[in-house]
Amino acid sequence: MLKKHSQFFESLLFISDLFIIAFSWLASYYFRFFAGVIPVDKGVPGLTKYSLLLVPIIVIWAFAFKGFGLYRPKRIGSRRAELYDISKACVVSVLVLIALTFFLRFDISRTLFVLFTAINILALSLGRLLFRALLRFLRRNGYNLRFALIVGSGRPVASLIERLEGHPEVGIKIEGMVSTTEGEAGNAANLKPLGHYRDIRETIRRRRIDNVFIALSWDEHSEVAEVLKAIGDEAVDIKVIPDIHEFMTLRGGVEEFDGMPILNLRNSPLYGWNMILKRSADILFASAALIFAFPVMLLIAALVKITSGGPVLYRQERMGIGGEVFRMIKFRSMVIDAERDTGAIWARQDDPRRTGFGAFLRGTSLDELPQLFNVLKGDMSVVGPRPERPVFIDEFRKSIPGYMLRHKMKAGITGWAQVNGWRGNTDLKKRIEHDIFYIENWSLAFDMKILWLTVWKGLRNRNAY
Repeated sequence: MLKKHSQFFESLLFISDLFIIAFSWLASYYFRFFAGVIPVDKGVPGLTKYSLLLVPIIVIWAFAFKGFGLYRPKRIGSRRAELYDISKACVVSVLVLIALTFFLRFDISRTLFVLFTAINILALSLGRLLFRALLRFLRRNGYNLRFALIVGSGRPVASLIERLEGHPEVGIKIEGMVSTTEGEAGNAANLKPLGHYRDIRETIRRRRIDNVFIALSWDEHSEVAEVLKAIGDEAVDIKVIPDIHEFMTLRGGVEEFDGMPILNLRNSPLYGWNMILKRSADILFASAALIFAFPVMLLIAALVKITSGGPVLYRQERMGIGGEVFRMIKFRSMVIDAERDTGAIWARQDDPRRTGFGAFLRGTSLDELPQLFNVLKGDMSVVGPRPERPVFIDEFRKSIPGYMLRHKMKAGITGWAQVNGWRGNTDLKKRIEHDIFYIENWSLAFDMKILWLTVWKGLRNRNAY
């Protein structure tokens, strides 16, 4: 019965998609030739010619959507990923359609293809969202449910139960827990104990189970093969929950290589278009900032020279992305050879090494302005974790777990830790927490928020000295 329900909803979704695709094509025809928004120079072609293309369009889109797995059950899946797959399938289908019309010598408006792509993606995405909303409503009210067993105990089971209970819309009802240890009662989230995994086949049949979640702790993973043998060829979906969540940092996830699933425990968010977007934003912002700040920088340079003599700029080794060392540029705010007698030490409040004008520069962060050149050079980003000196880092990484993860992103002039007050001689663990949070949640919008907060809260900071 459950299988029939699944096929019914899959067929319903398939039919609704075909109607939406046909509607999108006809709507594109109307907007192109009759809406009055786009000029029509060569007359209006007849609807019959364009209607004939509905047959190949429906065939192409049906194959593409099947190929992209858009009719597989997606109870535990990302809506964003589904909408992304819809966009990819539509673009591929349009390219095939364009090639087909070219070889068949169909003279079709290129503007209409653009309109069709946009309307089709929007309409299909909206249709999917409404369809998923209907399913969530039914499942919250006890319909279209799937019944599951959990194999395991302890933390992985408790974590799985917490997530399933927090998302009733997925429609998975846990019938109980099967143990991997003789005589062990299932007590995770008060689940009903349903015996040992060696009897799981009988339990599946008796309870009409649809899904089995294998959620074993790290030291029990050798039992997975035995559990799978015990399940045998029962017609159930099997999902394994690996107990390695604590090791997954910086956008960890699952990838696939030639059909082989690969668990990605650690990954940088900056790849592909993300890297291009962030670098482009850095160049644009740094260039604009230098143009506006250049008169101020000339004035600061003159005042540094007049008040303390010696060089205007100060170059200091800092560690950047991937652990690479670069020379960060600042306006000099301390006396010449400030660390000759003391060696590398942290700046402190009322630091006697500062010059009179240098204290003002550090307190207002104006000494950081030359780092815009570091941004243009590619050593730094406008937004990112603040770079530290290599001489301090060896000690930090010994005392602070995960310290080096902050070097998965380019160092920045400002950052999430800094706009939240964790700057200068403050709690390093808090700074690292904020840096890791920034890397895990990076987006251009997040960068814009940090830049806005940097301006809104002002350059002056009580911990900058």
